[in-house]
Amino acid sequence: MRARVVYDTTYGNTRIIAEVIARELGREAAILNVADLTETSLAGVDVLVVGCPINGWRPTAKMQAFLDSLAPGSLAGVRAAAFDTRIKLFIHGDAAGKISQVLAAAGAIIVGKPQGFIVVGTEGPLAPGQTGKAGAWAAFIGAELRATA
Repeated sequence: MRARVVYDTTYGNTRIIAEVIARELGREAAILNVADLTETSLAGVDVLVVGCPINGWRPTAKMQAFLDSLAPGSLAGVRAAAFDTRIKLFIHGDAAGKISQVLAAAGAIIVGKPQGFIVVGTEGPLAPGQTGKAGAWAAFIGAELRATA
């Protein structure tokens, strides 16, 4: 199962979550900063996990540019999931939900509920337990992938 975890980060917290997810998905999983994507970066990918911090109630500008580039059907057959990092507020936005919707519109099969991971303050660090939560979420996704393979 060839997997890519595509992320954007501002202070490094989202990269940490991406690394945990990729590690849990297995040795064929790799992380890739959205700024480093090329036309062939996602060629042959079976699983795509995408995440970024919430910025102004939505995905970051770099992530939004990537999402805007996805043509309908371009992710047909790819299994996907989305996550974000966020400050714990009563109202905080939902970048993961928005990312998940775009992935589905591009033809991806969504295999995990969009997930948010909490950051303490604007710059972090991640709140206690968030890397464990990311590992558990990725393990659930991995189990779903094995069950549908």
